[in-house]
Amino acid sequence: MPEATSGHPGSTAPNRSPVTTRAELDGSTDVPPAPAAAPRRRGDLAVRLLVPALTLALVAVVLLSTSIGTIGVSPADAFRIIVGHLVPGMPWMSDGSLTTLQDNAVWQFRLPRVLLAALTGAALALAGALIQAVVHNSLAEPYILGVSAGAGVGAVSFIVLGIGIGSLGIGASAFAGALVATGAVYFLARKNGRIAPQRLILAGVALGSLFSAVTSYLTISTDAQNVFSIMFFLLGSVSAATMGHLALPAAALLAVGVFTAFHARTLNALLVGDDAAASLGVNVNRLRTVVLVGAALLTGSVVAVSGGIGFVGLIIPHIARIAVGSDHRKMLPVAVLAGAVFLAGSDLLARTLAAPSEIPLGVLTALVGAPFFLWLLRRDRAESVGMGR
Repeated sequence: MPEATSGHPGSTAPNRSPVTTRAELDGSTDVPPAPAAAPRRRGDLAVRLLVPALTLALVAVVLLSTSIGTIGVSPADAFRIIVGHLVPGMPWMSDGSLTTLQDNAVWQFRLPRVLLAALTGAALALAGALIQAVVHNSLAEPYILGVSAGAGVGAVSFIVLGIGIGSLGIGASAFAGALVATGAVYFLARKNGRIAPQRLILAGVALGSLFSAVTSYLTISTDAQNVFSIMFFLLGSVSAATMGHLALPAAALLAVGVFTAFHARTLNALLVGDDAAASLGVNVNRLRTVVLVGAALLTGSVVAVSGGIGFVGLIIPHIARIAVGSDHRKMLPVAVLAGAVFLAGSDLLARTLAAPSEIPLGVLTALVGAPFFLWLLRRDRAESVGMGR
């Protein structure tokens, strides 16, 4: 009888030899060990090409976003302004070639906005990839599992009622809401000591609806002048970004990113199931708890400053797996960079497609993400990267 396809995160193979299991731990889970050399080389080549390409694309999007607006600034001048603020003493900052309006437009308004969008996209992509790994379900992501909705309840409760984590502010309150939602979904999805994928999705949908109902009640019960800002916050936007807003998501992304960099091989072990991971000495319950807390930290930190933005944590990890395979050592860096490029580009479209009006960022990502994900599900290639179940 053929073995379960190891590309599906929840599949297990009880009679594998230790050598095969070690190979799977290194990320070569799509084919038997001997023929896997060529696919691994292709994955390595894809990573070597994609990482610099995505980095250049991110730089290009940042320069383009900082140059487009009512105050005209060329990409070259936007670059000079950014460098001039980062490196003191640049002559073009005082020779009159750049106006004060251009400087303020780039440094005070456009740059914080595009950087926050990039950080949000990277954090949500990483959170989605981590949740999918530890719960063995390729449909899992912060938005679908209700984690974003829980973070929204925390943030809106702090805004409307002043209920939250006191002096730590809206960010801590959003993180607390995300953590409560994560714990509730994790508890409800457990069956006989294991995460049941069907229960996970059902619990996430139910809790997401409950949290959305609470948020809606808080919204209609507050003062009328707050309703529009709350609704725009819940739909997702980085239009009010400042440099101060970058600290929380940047710190969360750095902390969780460093952790996953040192535990990528351990996450690979979860691809073949809890039993196989435990046989390799992995403390599955502790790892799952820490990773889910990290995902809640990422989600809460970005929801607090950019609102509820869906589909990034769902489609970006899938695209990364299709491009480089399931090995988390290769997939996670690609997913983080791709998420940053995707959301930074989406924000550029959100503020330019309907100018001078602005499309909420969460609306745009849903309009792009939902059809694209349905297209991914139709691809034969999706079956080999854990999307077919």
